[in-house]
This record gives sequence, structure tokens and C-alpha cells, in this order.
Amino acid sequence: MGHVQPELNLSPKVSDEVRKTTCYMCACRCGINVHMKDGKVAYIEGNRDHPVNRGVLCAKGSAGIMQHNAPSRLRAPLKRVGPRGSGEFEEISWDEALQIATDWLKPIRDTAPEKLAFFTGRDQSQSFTSFWAQNFGTPNYAAHGGFCSVNMAAAGIYTMGGAFWEFGQPDWDHTKLFMLFGVAEDHDSNPIKMGLGKIKARGAKVIGVNPIRTGYNAIADDWVGITPGTDGLFILSLVHELMKAGKIDLDYLARYTNAPVLVNGDPKSPEHGLFLKDENGKPLVMDRATGKLTPFDQPGVKPDLAASYRHAGITHKTVMHLMAERYLDPQYAPEAVAETCGVSAKKIKRIAAEIARVAFDEAIEIDQPWTDFRGEKHDKMLGRPVSFHSMRGISAHSNGFQTCRALHMLQILLGAVETPGGFRFKPPYPKPATAHPKPHCKVTPGKPLDGPHLGFVHGPEDLCLKDDGTPARIDKAFTWENPMSAHGLMHMVISNAYAGDPYKIDTLFMYMANMSWNSTMNTSGVMKMLTDTDENGEYVIPRIIYSDAYSSEMVAYADLILPDTTYLERHDCISLLDRPICEADAAADAIRWPVVEPDRDVRGFQSVLCELGAKLDLPGFVNEDGSQKYADYADYITHHQRRPGVGPLAGWRMGEDGLTGGRGDVNEAQIDSYIANGGFWMAHVPDEGLYYKPWNTAYQDWAVEIGLYDAAAPYIFQLYVEPMRKFQLAAEGHGDRQPPDHLRERIKETLDPLPIWYAPFEDSRVDTEEFAIHALTQRPMAMYHSWGTQNAWLRQIHGRNPLYLPTKLWEKHGFKTGDWARVTSAHGNITVPVAHMAALNENTVWTWNAIGKRKGAWALDKDAPEATKGFLLNHLIHELLPPKGDGLRWANSDPITGQAAWFDLRVKIEKVDGPSESHPVFDELKSPVGQGPDELRWKVEP
Repeated sequence: MGHVQPELNLSPKVSDEVRKTTCYMCACRCGINVHMKDGKVAYIEGNRDHPVNRGVLCAKGSAGIMQHNAPSRLRAPLKRVGPRGSGEFEEISWDEALQIATDWLKPIRDTAPEKLAFFTGRDQSQSFTSFWAQNFGTPNYAAHGGFCSVNMAAAGIYTMGGAFWEFGQPDWDHTKLFMLFGVAEDHDSNPIKMGLGKIKARGAKVIGVNPIRTGYNAIADDWVGITPGTDGLFILSLVHELMKAGKIDLDYLARYTNAPVLVNGDPKSPEHGLFLKDENGKPLVMDRATGKLTPFDQPGVKPDLAASYRHAGITHKTVMHLMAERYLDPQYAPEAVAETCGVSAKKIKRIAAEIARVAFDEAIEIDQPWTDFRGEKHDKMLGRPVSFHSMRGISAHSNGFQTCRALHMLQILLGAVETPGGFRFKPPYPKPATAHPKPHCKVTPGKPLDGPHLGFVHGPEDLCLKDDGTPARIDKAFTWENPMSAHGLMHMVISNAYAGDPYKIDTLFMYMANMSWNSTMNTSGVMKMLTDTDENGEYVIPRIIYSDAYSSEMVAYADLILPDTTYLERHDCISLLDRPICEADAAADAIRWPVVEPDRDVRGFQSVLCELGAKLDLPGFVNEDGSQKYADYADYITHHQRRPGVGPLAGWRMGEDGLTGGRGDVNEAQIDSYIANGGFWMAHVPDEGLYYKPWNTAYQDWAVEIGLYDAAAPYIFQLYVEPMRKFQLAAEGHGDRQPPDHLRERIKETLDPLPIWYAPFEDSRVDTEEFAIHALTQRPMAMYHSWGTQNAWLRQIHGRNPLYLPTKLWEKHGFKTGDWARVTSAHGNITVPVAHMAALNENTVWTWNAIGKRKGAWALDKDAPEATKGFLLNHLIHELLPPKGDGLRWANSDPITGQAAWFDLRVKIEKVDGPSESHPVFDELKSPVGQGPDELRWKVEP
């Protein structure tokens, strides 16, 4: 009997068509190929041609198909008909929804624009939403950065003109030692994974500094299980060791930083601690060749790091002098910091020695001539192949700004920023703080705000204060309480509005910001604030408009819902004006476009703002005849120009001789060109400009050519941040604008122009013997913010989250698998399942963030594991610190930027009999979309 070979289709037809766009399942902005069958999404894979991910796609990106088809998607505009929090809505038309919004907002704009608080979550279109708010005229606008990353971003920009993540990246091709501080696996995950693969293949060493050993830290060659909140002290101890050994790049410091700039040393002068400057305001250095005071940027100058200048009996020293005096102090010696950091002195010394060895003994050279901003020609590019990366882990503390500055300083001292093997800026960075706008807050009824909402202050004169000294913004950004709050304070908006401090608002307008659940501190308190009424029975926060694509926990607390599309159903612009997809060797931007049409009565939020802007007659959104200027967001992307020749997209603009990149006139077919190219545009930096960007003439000229700058703007790194000294001087009594008395000491202590370390504020407000345990959250690689945990595929990876305990605490309390614990902070308590984890700082517990869900939200079953076995540490964290007996309530945030101090949480733990579900338990929400099916099943037929 003959063998019969079965017929196998080894190449089944995957799709009829591939549509290339940009992923939205995290902030990587990877390129994706969306395979279509009969007009439906069949499969999503990575785009191999895309500069960000080169075809690599993570679990989140692949699961985008489930996000697009999620049962929790909102279906139509909604108007609340029951009490706030009841989830009782009726569907209405878009005409009615927009008319309601207009009727609420028009009187505010005409009389008191500040009565609108407009705050957006991680929408990646902040250039556009801020433009809308500026034209409305309210000072009360910001996005999510104030509770996410402002310490890292602002510290980096003030210090060196950029930071990690979207501002820059390690030189993966040349680095030989990579240190990773406090990065959870969801951030920049594909590029980091690809980069780690490169350097591990070359045998480069990876050191992970994180209390928790998961993800990237799990593959590190050396893990530093540091005590939370002490990273800054650890870094300054490394600086101490490097300085003591003379392992710092003196030539680099003299040429490219303000280390040789002379500082006023006269304690009686109102300019004590400020730079000595010439008549043009340029900081002065001592020229080694002439021995004379000279502007830092004068051609031919050779700045002297060791100089001092004596005048009128006063000696003025360089920044380098001040740094040596501070960081060589024995208080930073490894033996002095080891116990606090939870890292042995021997290990600190070993890591410092390893950094020094690689940076100086394994230095690399690239044969590439280049010319610096002083006109000096160089025949090579010298590299110190040590690189760093960091994010929220060191940022989300009350000492986070200074800790981030310390890390940036460490890189600079090594000469490892913008040199081969070190940290590299991504266009449009580098941009120093002086190249950014200052914040504006002047309100005029019926008119736009007098300038951008957010920016960088350079002294007390730039604070957003009214004439009477009270805060001009509802979140108190850019005030004496947090003067350098470059991203605003989204986490304080609701509590401040509820308290009427600094004033009452009329309408809270939010987009994709789950502020009644995982994006807020004091969760139960915020829910009460959103529903509380005054003595007249009116809501304390009178009106809430909310836009989201999904039925999140926040939906139930809004009065009007404007349903957004999913990311596969709309246009988006990942712009050089905002947060582009650039790599260090190229400028790049990207789009999303509707690869499918919505099957519900929903509209992209940005397009809704175009309509609403026209109905409100906002400048910038209407033509001279009063007609709507932009039909939708795609129209805005194509036709808007922020300044002549520069619009939201840099690719395929119209030049004098045809299509061009960067600068150019409007091109009606611009979006079509992006679609044809896979959804992105890219322009490579010339070889001569690949490194030394802040000082490199070739890079500066190229950046002007493509519209990143209007004129070349070289600058030096600010190891000593003079604006911070200006705030200290005000606190010491100098100047016309003075801080309130109760803040003077805090400003003097914390706004030091050189990086310092101080203990997290919560440590001084609680009994640290009772609350001896640090409690942290981090995000898993397969999740991103709260919208991922409704995803049918991703829920199978992370459907619940235990509290992980280290061996010491596990054994001390006699825990075993399946046990539960009560976790108590100074603010409240929760009851949660626990699990054992050995690779964890011995005094730290942690859990995955944003897994826990409130019953009834996200179309999940009320008994879903996310609601019964999942939980949030947010219930234990308050937006205010525990009282300290002075009659004041202090914000639980960094005193410089106002970033929320999520990771300063202190708790105690006790074993309890297992309840049936995690506590606290809140009433089940009534969802406007109901509950999803028990099984999600659909098939796109071949």
C-alpha cells in the first residue's frame, strides 16, 4: 500500500493587504504592519524598515488587535443622567455633545478662562492640546509628566540640554559598560532589549541598580539591590571615588561645561553664588594662555579649571573648585554611605573602579574630523565608552530632581555625554533650558493666553504668580512651592480644585487620564472629591468633561463623555514639535492613520478639539470669516505651521525645488507620502555631526537647515545650575520677589545649584521603626498604564498581582504560598495576596502597577481576578505628607519640580487570614458599555 502524503499549505494567506502605521500600546512608538482581511485587522507584526524597532515587536504591540476590538470601547457620546459615580448615562448625538461642551465653555472663556482646567494623559499630542488650551486662554493646562517623569526631564535639560528616554539614548554600538538605574520594563522596551542584545553579544558589562531584580536587571552581570530613595547618595559616592582617583575628564570639563566658570564668592554681595559675567552677560573663565578673564565662548580661549580670581579682597573660585570641595568631603565616602544605601563600601568602590577603568583605559577614538563652536578643528572623536540609562525609579522621589542631576553630572564628569560609547542626544535635542520658552500665565477674558503654559524658569521673576503673590495656576506649578515644575502637576488638580486653593474652577476637562483610580494618589479621597457637594447641593467641582476610548474607572465620574477612537482608527502625529521617534543619528517623525474605520459613533479626540475650537471661536481654529479652519486633525497636521516653514510633520514638505525634509511649505499630499513610506520620515545627521552635538558646527548647521533651530545655538553643560542659586538668594532675602517665610529654609536647603542628596521627606514624617519597609510599584513589560489590563491576551500574562516580599520579611512573618497580608501606611491599609521573591532589597516590598481594577470598569466581570486578586498601592499614598506639627500640610512631592513622590512610601506588614478578595473593596461601577462576553472569539477567514 503506497504512502499518501497529506497536502499541507505551508504558506497560508495571512492577509489581503498590509497597512503600515505606528503602535500605541506603549510610548516606544514602534512601526507596525497591520495585516488586513476583508477590511478587518487579522494580524499585527513589526515593521522591519522602521528606525525604532526594526521589526521587533513585544507582547503589547502584537496584542494591539485585542485592544482595537476590546469590549470596553465606548460607543457614543454620553450625558450623565444619574448622580456622579453612578455610571448612569444616556447616549446623545455628537451635535448635542459639542453643543453642551460649547454652552459650558463659552461663558468661561468670555469672562474667566482660568475657570477651565484642561489636563491630558499620555496622549503624545501635547503640542496640539497645549495649542488649543493656549488659544482658549486658560493657564491651567498640562499633561501627565508631573506625576511621571518631570524630575528626569527637567534635571537633564537644566544640566545638559536633554535626558534619557525620548531625549537621548546610550551609544549601543560602542558602549563597553552600561549602568541602568530604576527602569521598569515597559519603558522604551523594544529599543532597550535590542540595545542590550547588542552589547551583551559584544561582551560588554551591564550593571543594574534597582531594589527589584526583574526584566533588564535580571540579565545584568552585576545587580545593585539599592535601598529606595538613596540612588543620589550612591551616585555621589561614585563621584567621590572618581574625583579622589583623578578619573574625571578634565579636558572635556574645561571645554564643554561650566566647570571653569568663576562664581561670585562675596557672601555680602546680592550676587553671591552667581557667575562672574562680562558686559554682555556672558559667564567668565580664566584663560590659561593669557591669565585674563575671558568670555567662555571666545575663539581660542583655553579655560582654566583650577583658576581663582581675587578682586577687592574677595576670592572668586571656579565651579570645579566648588565641586571638589563638596564631593571630596568624607561624608560621600563609600564607608559613610554604605549603610544608608544598602550597598557595601567594597561594592561601591569596585563599581567606581570599573567605571574608571572602562572610561579611561578602554577609551575609543573615531577617525572623524569635526569643528567646535569656538572654531577649533579636531581630527578625531574621543569616546569614554560608559553609558547610563534611567527613568522613574530614581525620579519619583521627593529628592528625585537632585538625584537625576547627580546622575547627569556623573556622566559629564566622565566625558561620556555626546561622545562615542556614551550617552547621545536624539534630535531635536540637545536644547538647553534657555532655548525653551518660559511659562506664561497672563489671563485676558476672551483672548488667548500670553504664551505657552509650560517651560523653564530662570529665576523668581519667571514664576507664575498673580500680582498678590498667589498662584496663577490651579496646580500651583511654577510657584515657590515647586518653582521648576516644567511639566505641571496633574496629580494636584483635583484636590486643589476641590479645596478651592488657590481658587475654584468651573469645568475640569480631561483626556485619557484615569484620575479616579490608578493615576491618582489618595484614591478613595479623590473619588469623594469628584462626587462631593456643597451646602447648596451642587458639586464642588461643577462640571467634568472626559474623553477616553474605553470605559475606565474615570468615566463614571464625568458629566459629559466624548468617546475617542482606538489607535488604529485615527490620525496621530508623533511630531518633532512634541515627542518624536528620532534616534541619535537621525531626525525622524511618524504618523498614525485610520487603517480601519470605526464601527461605533466615536471620533478622534484631536479632531473633536478642532470642531470645539471652531465652535468657541478660538484664534488658530477659525479662519478670518469665522469658519472652521481645520476640518479634522489630519487637516491640522497637514496645514498648521507653528512658525514659517515648520509644521507638525517635517517630511515631504514643499521646497523651492520640490519636496524637502524639515523646512518647507504645506504639501497637500504629505500624509499620503508618510503612508507610502511606512508611516515615518527620517533624515540622517551628517557624519561630521554625529557626536559632540551641542558644540559641533556641522550638527548645529544641519539642525538649522531642517528646522530644529532657527539659528545655531551652541552651549556648555551646566554642572552648576545658576537659576537654582537665584531662588536661594531670594530665600536669603535678596530681590523684589520673595518666598513666603515658611518656605525659605526648604528653598535654601533643596535648591542647591550643585547636586545634593537628602533623605525622602516621608522618612521624617513617619516612625521609620514602625514603618520600616519601603513599598514600590513598577510596570511589567507586557503592560502599559491601565488600558493594557483589559486586553484579553495580556491578561493571561498579568491577570493578578501579588505583593512580592523578600526572604527576610517572608521568613520573619512566617508566610507561605497562598497567604495574605495587611499592608499599612500612615494614610491607610490594604489587604493583599503575597508571594516570595529572593532577588529583592531586603527591606522593600513591591507589586506590578495598574493591574488592579475596580469592579464594573473596563467591561470586566465583577469577579475578574484583576478586581479580586489585583490591587493598587495608590490606596496607601496621599497627595499630602503626614502632618509634622507645624499647622501646615506639605505636598508629597519633590520641592523643586512638584513631581509626585510615589516611591517614598513607607509601610508595615502583618500576616492575616486570607479574605475572599483584595481590600479595600469599592462598590461595583455601572458601566455604560456593560460587561463583555465570557469568551472573546472572532476569526478573520482566509
